[in-house]
Formats: sequence, structure tokens, C-alpha cells
Amino acid sequence: MTKAIVLGASFGGMEAIKNLLFMLPAQCTIPIVAVLHIGNNTIDTYLSMLNKNSHYNVKEAEEKESIKPGNFYFAPPNYHVLIEDNFTISLSTDEKVNFSRPSIDVLFETAAWSLHNELIGVLLTGSNNDGANGLKTIRELGGTTIVENPETAFAKTMPETAVKISHPHFILDLKEIAGKITELTNE
Repeated sequence: MTKAIVLGASFGGMEAIKNLLFMLPAQCTIPIVAVLHIGNNTIDTYLSMLNKNSHYNVKEAEEKESIKPGNFYFAPPNYHVLIEDNFTISLSTDEKVNFSRPSIDVLFETAAWSLHNELIGVLLTGSNNDGANGLKTIRELGGTTIVENPETAFAKTMPETAVKISHPHFILDLKEIAGKITELTNE
């Protein structure tokens, strides 16, 4: 049984995450923890817009927060997000990984170590390599992996690298990912 979804996106990710979130059906309440590379900018306006137009409670992740169904947690700017064994969130200001803080790899790897086969990892559009190694770890530890089709992604570098390194279970166009998540979480 899937306990959580971890999601990563970079360049083009604001639009991709918005579209994915709005395509998820109301009965899908599995918690989602996301890293979106947006630099040092505040994400309050973006999260507010998502919250108003989604059935999820969209919020910035907080230190030691319990991960609960119906919530969509975003990494705060300049903080790595880690998932702990007790299914809580930890925030870190450790060094950048893949030139990024927050790093998708940090989220994906800590989630994989904690949740193993109870995890779905999703990597969307982006113009760097962050997330590929973390997705590989998710797959190696029994989780399910989904990568946005590099040919249809806004920026193909990140999904392309993930396909080469992690050999994901599914490579799908953005419009197909919500359906696959729904299918996987209803099994």
C-alpha cells in the first residue's frame, strides 16, 4: 500500500505541478511532498492559488510536521526536506546537492529509506540533473517511479537524465501521470 508520493520539478515545474494537481481526482488524498526549484523566491502566492483550486490542503512543509492524508507539502525555499522513519518532515540547511537547496535527491532518498515499497516517486520537467539518483534509490528500495516524458516536458534535461540513470517503471506524458497515480494508489 502506498503511504506517500514524493514529487520533484525544476524549470517549467510551477505549471506542470499545477496541471498535475488539478487532474488528480477528489478521492485521491494520498499525502504528497514536493520540491520545486524556484530560487529564493517566496512561494506563498503560488501555494495560495493551488490551495484555492485543489481538494488538497497545499502548504509549506514545517519542521517535525506529521505527514497526513489530504496534504500537499512543498519544501520551503533554501531548505532541504527529509522524510523521517516516523513519517514526519525534517528541514535542513545542509550544503546544496546538485547545486540545489532544496534538493529533489535529498527528498527522494530519505523518503525511499523510510518508506521503501510504500512510496511513489514522480519527477517532472527540469533543466538540471537533480532527482535522477534519488529516483534510482526509490526504485532500488522497492518504490514505484514515474518520469515525465522528456519529449513532451517543458524542459527535458531532468527527465531525460532520470530515464538514463533510474530506469523508471513509467515514462508518461504529464496528462497521463494523474491517471497512473490514481491507478497505483487504488490497488
